[in-house]
Amino acid sequence: MGTEPLGGRPDHGVDHGRHDVGRHEVGRHEVGRHDVGRHEVDRSAADRSGTLGEVGERAIIAMFTSAVGHRPESSSGSDIVIGSGDDAAVFDVGPTVISTDTAVQDRHFRLEWSGAAQIGARTVVQSAADIAAMGGRTTGVVVALACPPQTTVGWLADLNTGIVDAAHRLGARVLGGDLVAADEIVVSITSVGALDGLAPVTLSGARAGDVLAVSGPLGTAAAGFAVVSRSGVAPMARWQRDADPRATVVSAFLLPAPDLSQGVLAARAGAHAMTDISDGLVEELRTMASSSGVSLAVTGDAVPRCAEVDHVAALLGADARTWALTGGEDHELLASFAPGAVPPGWTEIGEVRPGPARVTIDGADIAGLSGWRAFDR
Repeated sequence: MGTEPLGGRPDHGVDHGRHDVGRHEVGRHEVGRHDVGRHEVDRSAADRSGTLGEVGERAIIAMFTSAVGHRPESSSGSDIVIGSGDDAAVFDVGPTVISTDTAVQDRHFRLEWSGAAQIGARTVVQSAADIAAMGGRTTGVVVALACPPQTTVGWLADLNTGIVDAAHRLGARVLGGDLVAADEIVVSITSVGALDGLAPVTLSGARAGDVLAVSGPLGTAAAGFAVVSRSGVAPMARWQRDADPRATVVSAFLLPAPDLSQGVLAARAGAHAMTDISDGLVEELRTMASSSGVSLAVTGDAVPRCAEVDHVAALLGADARTWALTGGEDHELLASFAPGAVPPGWTEIGEVRPGPARVTIDGADIAGLSGWRAFDR
């Protein structure tokens, strides 16, 4: 559904007005528009040590556009009529799925924990997961970026690499975007998807008698967040060298890697309701129960988690089951299916019962459990 802080998803607006940065003006650019060459810049964007304020936004936009255009896999497909480089992108995919996610510095990511490429790729995954939750296939992404003028060219190039690579892994293209000045870094990704003739799978379709299932293990990102909150990321090289389970969970937190193709497979299997698990399983269950007007009964021990989560929980004296139930940002999918229709690789975790809307785990109400809520403090 949304972006969690380091994990959360506050709805921060982005100022699309004009800002003077040194001798260069950072203005508003429409989606897809990259007018390069109207202003001279002091140095080439290829100089990674330069800053946005020194180089100018048009050189950065040219660099972004060039990075997309030079990828061999970025040639126009049948969906894209006009891609990056004009006032707006044009595509032809029939019924369209659109979702936006925003990541704010020190709210959803920390520069001391995450590299620029990880931040870019992570935000793409968060946005594209919502397309998958509707049963859609992501075809393109649009990027809105706000950052301080002292942001380096190298950091911006790495951010763009992460975004482009993540989009290509999904079979999608970067369609264009917007670049503005701000006091902190804000990355907003709008994903566009196609249903390819399938009906959209909504939150409101769960039916009494359905089976509840998830597409992959949960709690891994929460375990990783717990580790970096205590140790930071400095020990990562040693953990990776020693095959320490902390390396696995931290990697999953810094850049989740769910199989988002499972959304299309679930839709083809006839899923009645579906959502992505961004705010924690208990929060997504609450939303689905309320939207569908049904009671959802989950067996706690049936919720899958990877072995590394249990190892890290023992190491930190934490409860792995709680991470699986309440931790967010795994971006796996939760869906309801008719009995016998659950796709291979999914794990059944419970059942749908007649309303009123309610969620229970092992027969007990979940009033005491909560996942991420964007405006809680």
